[in-house]
Amino acid sequence: MTRVSPKVLALLGALTLVWGTNWPLFRIALDELPVLTFRTIVLATGTVMLAAIVAIRRESFAVPKGKWPALIAASAMNILIWNIATSLAVLYIPSGHASVLAYTMPLWVALIGLVVFGQRLTGRLLAAILIGAAAVATLMAPNFHGYAQAPAGLFWGLLAGFCWAVGTFIVKRTSWPGMGLSLTFWQVVLSLPPVALGALLIDGLPTYWPSAKALSATLYTGAIPMALGTATWFALVKLLPAQVAALSSIAIPIVAIVSGILILHEPLSALQAVAIASTVISLWLALMPARQR
Repeated sequence: MTRVSPKVLALLGALTLVWGTNWPLFRIALDELPVLTFRTIVLATGTVMLAAIVAIRRESFAVPKGKWPALIAASAMNILIWNIATSLAVLYIPSGHASVLAYTMPLWVALIGLVVFGQRLTGRLLAAILIGAAAVATLMAPNFHGYAQAPAGLFWGLLAGFCWAVGTFIVKRTSWPGMGLSLTFWQVVLSLPPVALGALLIDGLPTYWPSAKALSATLYTGAIPMALGTATWFALVKLLPAQVAALSSIAIPIVAIVSGILILHEPLSALQAVAIASTVISLWLALMPARQR
């Protein structure tokens, strides 16, 4: 594997910070807003933000001929199911724990790549995945009892991770000629109508105005993590092998846990500290090339 460029490392660092710190904000927003209403506002905000950026950059909104089926499938996996599943998971289990389950995505990517596409793993990348899996298991271990009492949280968190892995392969293995940020824009746009319709039918029309704190958390989630963070992720998927791109995301739940400690005052355990160290080692193995002898 060639050395990862400083630009890619900077994008990874920014994405990890933005997506990781966003998880505690889910809980703040969902304390006052129903799930589908929250996600409708997030997707609408993301749509406006992305449309403005694409227009300012004078990029094309056009979708290449024959790419709509892949685009719809990618939208369903990466945006629609992910947004609903993660929001539901946070309702049943703590935000940091939900993020750990959702970010089992690298393990799903490795499994799908091996079983479906016959992709071989180098010893170094296999070691990185195993250590990353150990970090995830370490974070989950103290909460198995809680998961047993909230199976819905476990289900939704794992479903989010699995669908994100499928969506990653769709984006990675499809050619998108001429599509830059519009690839993210259309995925968000396609997910907005079914979520908005669900909000109208299930949540109903809003009967009160949320607090400034909850509304700020919701608008920020749409403008930054949803719009800019998702666009950054798809750029990284194009620049890195699928397994490496996926594994790079395993640091995000660590940031989510630390954010939960700082924002929601959740405790830091010794096992979480071990998981943080394991994650650092895993990322180093995945992103840094071996020395040439």
